[in-house]
Amino acid sequence: MTNPVWPYSLPQRPLAQGFNEQAPNSVIRTQMEAGPPKVRRRFTAGKRTIDMQLRLNADQVETLDAFHDSSLQGGALSFDWVHPRTGAAATYRFVESPSYAPIARGRLWTATLKLEILP
Repeated sequence: MTNPVWPYSLPQRPLAQGFNEQAPNSVIRTQMEAGPPKVRRRFTAGKRTIDMQLRLNADQVETLDAFHDSSLQGGALSFDWVHPRTGAAATYRFVESPSYAPIARGRLWTATLKLEILP
């Protein structure tokens, strides 16, 4: 089964403001009674977390809601899109539902997304 694809009618790049990417933490640290902590790899592939914002018009807000609620079953399914920094293909999943803030009397909105890139 193939993943849904990020809708072409939505912005394909996030705003620079509010963009944050967190690399996976794949190690575990164990304190010792004496000396430095022991560190070992916990897993070989971890998920990256990305916070981003998009500027949307009212129709695009409806498209994003429909994509999240219907196509992704409320965010339970993953989807394919390009990585905003590298341009490489990536598989994403919503960590939280999108949130919206008005910026122009209901005509323009800032959508805030918290996504994870799956390994």
